[in-house]
Amino acid sequence: MLDRDLAELFRVPVKRLNEQVKRNGDRFPDDFMFQLTLEEGKAILLSRSQIATLNRGENIKYRPYVFTEHGTVMLANVLRSSVAVRASIQVVRAFVHLRQMLAANRDLARKIEALERKVGKHDADLQAVLDALRRLVQPPPAPPKRPIRFVGPGKK
Repeated sequence: MLDRDLAELFRVPVKRLNEQVKRNGDRFPDDFMFQLTLEEGKAILLSRSQIATLNRGENIKYRPYVFTEHGTVMLANVLRSSVAVRASIQVVRAFVHLRQMLAANRDLARKIEALERKVGKHDADLQAVLDALRRLVQPPPAPPKRPIRFVGPGKK
């Protein structure tokens, strides 16, 4: 997200947001935030405008910052607006909830594995019983029949 969008979201002036980013530069590595060139910033500003020209005072003077989701969370931690504080608290609660869900899922996965092992053993035992029952229920094999042939007089 752009710095001006986050400033609006956190209800702080863009100048104060950028000031906090500069003061806390070690909290914003390259994968959390980067800066656009002036040309890229102008292109984005123009693409948002319904008309092709900007009003007086709306020209871009500074290179805008762009924040990833990690940078946005870090920004919520360094800003002191009430919205930023509430956002930080919500992020912490979300992580705690996620950890609880993962722990519950691990326990559930262990229980499922134990059940599969138990059922797998029962399946093998049941298959052995079924095989034995099939052998008991099968009729005995028929005695072999004598071949049909002509037997001459005096031969048996």
